Amino acid sequence: MSRAAAPPSPEEIAALPKVVLHDHLDGGLRPATVLELAAQIGHPLPAADAEALGAWFESTASAGSLEQYLETFAHTVSVMQTAENLRRVAREAVVDLAADGVVYAEQRYAPEQHLAGGLSLQQVVDAVGAGLDEGVALAAEEGRSIRVGQLLTAMRHADRSREVAELALANRDRGVVGFDLAGAEAGHPAGRHERAFRMLRAASFPVTVHAGEAAGVESVADALHLAGALRLGHGARLVEDLTPGAPTDEDPSGISETRLGRVAHWVRDQQVPLELCPTSNLQTGVATSVAEHPITLLARLGFAVTINTDNRLMSATSMTREMTRLVEEAGWSLADLRDATLTAAWSAFIHHDEREALVEDVLLPAYTTSNGRHRA
Repeated sequence: MSRAAAPPSPEEIAALPKVVLHDHLDGGLRPATVLELAAQIGHPLPAADAEALGAWFESTASAGSLEQYLETFAHTVSVMQTAENLRRVAREAVVDLAADGVVYAEQRYAPEQHLAGGLSLQQVVDAVGAGLDEGVALAAEEGRSIRVGQLLTAMRHADRSREVAELALANRDRGVVGFDLAGAEAGHPAGRHERAFRMLRAASFPVTVHAGEAAGVESVADALHLAGALRLGHGARLVEDLTPGAPTDEDPSGISETRLGRVAHWVRDQQVPLELCPTSNLQTGVATSVAEHPITLLARLGFAVTINTDNRLMSATSMTREMTRLVEEAGWSLADLRDATLTAAWSAFIHHDEREALVEDVLLPAYTTSNGRHRA
């Protein structure tokens, strides 16, 4: 990682184009939207105004465990049970991401969690897709260009993964770019969904798996070797497969002497992208501070790290905030932000020529300017 150039200012970071691969649709609602939609269906909320509700989501999600973090979704999912509401939430998500400078995003959600209002799985996908398209059009009217794909998520604790995999394949030419597995890791290994993953591999369809967040290295290995994950959702606990090196005069941090275990070696050797989410990981107890978050060590060791928001509502965050925290609290430079952004772009679940256009036409020109002020 680079340490030579002056760090970018918050204003400079806000102006940069960004790529987010790990952003949950049901974790990114506007507090005001939750209030309005909840009032329409009579769903009780823990706060009566948008500011207080946003604060409640953040504080409750910061209780220190993934299980408690996930409990907050009861309120957002409850207001996402009709086609109209799903369209609105998806539309607003795209507008908000574009306003934050995001030029490529993958929105993940579990269709099986949006059936209480009588929708079918396909109707859920159709509604979200319509909302995403509307959001892209609204962003364009404001002079912002963004591309958004859907990632369909199956839940670890449920038994609908094969059905969701079939749904993803049926919509692969209609905006669905990949498949995800999420939910509580402990006690629900990815290997339980082997039939779904086998089907996806046979169809040459991209897969990412939540792993290495609430469970350790065994969860990462499970995702890689049983699920065939091309990316790892989070993956922060991969550091448990590292043995710190002793500091030397030339390397006071000891990073150059760090030893990697077999799984860590595999992830680095294969450059498996890590969808790391610093603020979210602080809330669930994976890390104690942004300064100590594994993302910086993993980047310095040559792992393929990307920066992500996870759940913008629960973490009161954005891509600009995640990047700014890494600069201000972990010493990242513009070159570091550029490298993570390019890694994310090259790891997107779109075709190679589309990734290349994103990198060459959008990202590199913005991170390298002629006057040298932003030269990485």
